[in-house]
Amino acid sequence: MLMLKNSQAVPFADIPHTTMGEWLRIVMDATQAGYGLSALFAVKDGERHQVFTVLSSREQHRIGVVRTTIGQAYPALTTDFPAAHWFERELYEQYGIEPEGHPWLKPIRFEPSVIPGRYVPDIGMAPFFEMEGQEVHEVGVGPVHAGVIEPGHFRFQCHGETVHHLEISLGYQHRGIERALVGGPGPRTIHLVETAAGDATVGHTDPFCRAIEALAGVEPGLHARTVRAIGTELERLACHCGDLGALAGDVGFLPTQNYCGRIRGDILNLTALICGNRFGRGLAVPCGTRHSLEPGRCLLLLNRLDDIKRDLEDAIPLMFETPSVMNRMEGTGIVTPETAKAIGLVGPAARASGLPYDVRWDLDWEPWSHLDFKVPTCQAGDCAARARIRWAEIQVSIEIVNKLVSGILEGDDTGAAADCAINGDSLPDLCPDHFVVSMAEGWRGQICHVASTDSSGRFSFYKIVDPSFHNWFGLAMSLRNQQISDFPLCNKSFNLSYCGHDL
Repeated sequence: MLMLKNSQAVPFADIPHTTMGEWLRIVMDATQAGYGLSALFAVKDGERHQVFTVLSSREQHRIGVVRTTIGQAYPALTTDFPAAHWFERELYEQYGIEPEGHPWLKPIRFEPSVIPGRYVPDIGMAPFFEMEGQEVHEVGVGPVHAGVIEPGHFRFQCHGETVHHLEISLGYQHRGIERALVGGPGPRTIHLVETAAGDATVGHTDPFCRAIEALAGVEPGLHARTVRAIGTELERLACHCGDLGALAGDVGFLPTQNYCGRIRGDILNLTALICGNRFGRGLAVPCGTRHSLEPGRCLLLLNRLDDIKRDLEDAIPLMFETPSVMNRMEGTGIVTPETAKAIGLVGPAARASGLPYDVRWDLDWEPWSHLDFKVPTCQAGDCAARARIRWAEIQVSIEIVNKLVSGILEGDDTGAAADCAINGDSLPDLCPDHFVVSMAEGWRGQICHVASTDSSGRFSFYKIVDPSFHNWFGLAMSLRNQQISDFPLCNKSFNLSYCGHDL
């Protein structure tokens, strides 16, 4: 493998190209050595396909990349490495590359194949797993749900009230964003990336901007990098706060639900204070940011954050101190550490099952890597653990924002034009025939952007792996041997993105 730093651009020709057998050996050896699978995707190359594998090592703080050429079939990785399960289904759906021995090659999005004449079933029409037995029954939920919820279909195989298997059918939000990015970057590119997963706007735009900057050989200033990091942490704060309120609502505990609903709005207003948009649109742009933080707004942000911290310390512990709430959450929706590692969970869902994975520290992601913080983890892997991880991460994020904003004030590094975008309305020229992997820790977990340029410096391909892509199967596993009435609580404890999966 070629070992890279996060957001390090290299000539495309430097990526090792191996035989299929050697590629299989390299990937399996790396995963057994503790590497995580961050991306596995194909690019059409004449009548065959180049398959790229991106693996990350928290011990080495590096990213490994290797590629091979595959025709129509190869021995499946999934049989020995379950974390490849979803990726290999995508390869089969998109390109007809068959991972031989894969247990279930049902499409994950039902998108049209690039192979002429290859049949892909209509969305929601493919076969589901089935159980047989006199008292076995199926329960279908969705794709249309009550409330403001994205579409997705859930099929439960039940014996009485006990769920033996949950199958998740997605693809209703597929927008073709990755295909639309090819040939870029252009004026629309940043807007497509910002909407990859709307509640992770900064989470996706920051690694995109870092990829552009690496390919252009541009280093944004300290102030711009700090402002983007603050935006990322405020996004984490707002989403974790909203999730804790929603979890409280799912068990009928209204005090925390109502408090968090209001406090989430206060946090979103802090993002608006920086860039004028509550969801962080326009905060991160290639080469920096359009918005600098001068001393007056820094002080206002710190004062408001202090008020938010006090409110959160009143609202959230109420839930954890209430026995009836904890009785409902503890022991519900368990994903063991062994299962979490095998299927490749990322983000808070992984950390709730004892896996201390966090791109901010694992891959030396500045400016976080210079801050002294521990990654919070739990071992229980249940809904209560996923809630506790969110509360622990809220407290860490508040400390991070305080340190970053205070650093701006102490360094008097405000408003410097060189530290903001070179020109917010133009894009730098990218190096031709280069390749980059840019990863970030969004509030749901690891976000991976992989880009390559052609001979004219335009994107020849662009791959995005949202953390939800890794974690949807984790939700399915959490329902094994649970009561079907536990589904809303388990679903909210993961709170995965439909549109982030359906790129």
